[in-house]
Amino acid sequence: MTGTLWVVGLGPGPKDWVTGAALAAVTSADIILGYTAYTNRITPRAGQIIEASDNREELVRAARALTLASEGKSVAVVSGGDPGVFAMAAAVFEAVDHGPPEWRALDIRVEPGVTAMLAAAARLGAPLGHDFCAISLSDNLKPWALIEKRLLLAAEADFVIALYNPSSNARPEQIGKAFTALRSCRAPETLVMLAAAVGRPDERLTVTTLAAADPAAVDMRTLVLIGSSATRTVGKSDGGVWVYTPRFAGRS
Repeated sequence: MTGTLWVVGLGPGPKDWVTGAALAAVTSADIILGYTAYTNRITPRAGQIIEASDNREELVRAARALTLASEGKSVAVVSGGDPGVFAMAAAVFEAVDHGPPEWRALDIRVEPGVTAMLAAAARLGAPLGHDFCAISLSDNLKPWALIEKRLLLAAEADFVIALYNPSSNARPEQIGKAFTALRSCRAPETLVMLAAAVGRPDERLTVTTLAAADPAAVDMRTLVLIGSSATRTVGKSDGGVWVYTPRFAGRS
């Protein structure tokens, strides 16, 4: 007998941004596992068990969830944002890939969520209106040299670049190094957008330039968007701006 394992995206924070399918999966699960910051967003129903763990225990959490599902339990592993974007879905399938054969027979379902770059883009206008890419600045699972190489190649290709995990207490220097690398190959007037705590009461949106971007204004709750050469602003009547990237390449 086997149970079901849902890998669920809770979105960037607001309850209104959690999909109906994600909410149904969380409600149905006997046991919910996740990083403490995400499980704290869930009010358990009667009889429901929540197992919270540290942010760096993804594979341990994945193996625990798979084991519980193989015992017939209905299990949900929760992530913020979308579980397939720098989150738990990859850890679950990595565990399946290297785990016992019976895990491959499990009913594993991934429920998508609103990822940070989509929430930030919606607040700002339409900066992802043309080609874009996403890069995590965390060097926990890959060397900084690889991150820098990908940044420079993305800049050369003129993508809009979404930077995840830009800073933390353990590695506050990463975003400054990223800005320095990008300044070597992007124009100083390239638009930079800092979207912190999107959708929450303390949300902060900043539109600046690559030349003026301040690493000290970026923390782990910030999604950083680097515009392409075509990304531009449209003034609002109240003095603010929308940001968008035109849909057609080669047009201004």
